[in-house]
Amino acid sequence: MARPREPEGRLVENIVHFTQALRKAGIKVGTAQVETAIRAVETAGFSHRVDFYHTLRATLITRADHLEAFHQVFSMFWRDPEFLESLMHMLSPRLKDETPPPPPGAARRRAEEALGEAPNPRAQKPKEEVTQHAVLTWSATEVFKRMDFEQMSAAELAEAECAVRGLALPVKPLRTRRSRPSRHGARPDMRATLRAARRRAAEIEEIARKAPRLRPPDLVAICDISGSMSVYARMLMRYLHAVAHAPERAWGHVHAFTFGTRLTNVSRSLRASDPDLALAAIGQEATDWEGGTRIGGALEQFNKTWSRRVLTSGAVVLLITDGLERGDLGLLDREAARLSRSARQVIWLNPLLRFDGFAPKAGGVGTLLGYVDSFHACHSLDSLQDLSKALGQTALRDRYLAESRAAL
Repeated sequence: MARPREPEGRLVENIVHFTQALRKAGIKVGTAQVETAIRAVETAGFSHRVDFYHTLRATLITRADHLEAFHQVFSMFWRDPEFLESLMHMLSPRLKDETPPPPPGAARRRAEEALGEAPNPRAQKPKEEVTQHAVLTWSATEVFKRMDFEQMSAAELAEAECAVRGLALPVKPLRTRRSRPSRHGARPDMRATLRAARRRAAEIEEIARKAPRLRPPDLVAICDISGSMSVYARMLMRYLHAVAHAPERAWGHVHAFTFGTRLTNVSRSLRASDPDLALAAIGQEATDWEGGTRIGGALEQFNKTWSRRVLTSGAVVLLITDGLERGDLGLLDREAARLSRSARQVIWLNPLLRFDGFAPKAGGVGTLLGYVDSFHACHSLDSLQDLSKALGQTALRDRYLAESRAAL
């Protein structure tokens, strides 16, 4: 049997450089995939461009949502003569069109950044520095704050990750059974009153009062890291890291769990002070990242193994998922009901709320809606800021009502 002919020239080296460009564009390509691609090209040959394109795509792409980015990087890296001819034809004076070209998609912008061809609009047009006293003051346009994380380029995602660190998640403190001395407390403190009277020959000068002690509740986040939630999961993990390491800590213990095909406790990794190191450690622990999803099975494992450990002190549960259950809806219904009974409050973050015509038509979404206390979007910076405002207003309202009742 004849040995396949090795590619001539620098084709192998160019294939390696092409895979590096794919990684910069956000496509994960392993070393074994690169070796498989080179062997496939050696076997199939390099006679036709279409065969070469599909050979590389079959060996290097494992997810359907990476096909567009692969196509853009391939078109720019392996220059297509027909594409250049069509471009010259469009630039001809006879067929010149004054209509501005449509804005490039997120996949094309990531491909341009990976190959170093993306224009830098901030460098072309200097901006005036504006000082504002508000959250996310670094953002120059409202469009960026409303942009979906899934549609952002690599540079925009990096800026969004920096902006997320400045967001807070306020919460109402919990009242405990223990009390503390308070001049304006609602209940009299007889022990303190009698101790003071003993020092004055049994004369009671003033009745001491007391109020319940307050403590911050614990936060438990259960985050979906399946393929449809991968981009949002990374951003929300940085959001949780900022909440856990906030200078003015409003929460007690912060616990984090990830689930795709299985549940993983990543709370210890989240304790690292550096967010990049924390996200890297979480990625190593959660081996089912960007895989399938089983929401009911993950909640069942959480309720059996971790519920009594982390939900015993009135913890608030942050459920982060799109609700697209592919398993048994009966199991999801039972476990979601059990989680709702165990937690003080269940807050559901769903990126599908970014669509104006969103309706709970999916079985998993309709099942979970019956067991959550609030429902919020989490697809952009504005949505996370609105979440902080909504929870902050609720906390201030509850605190105002509690102080008003104590004053009566």
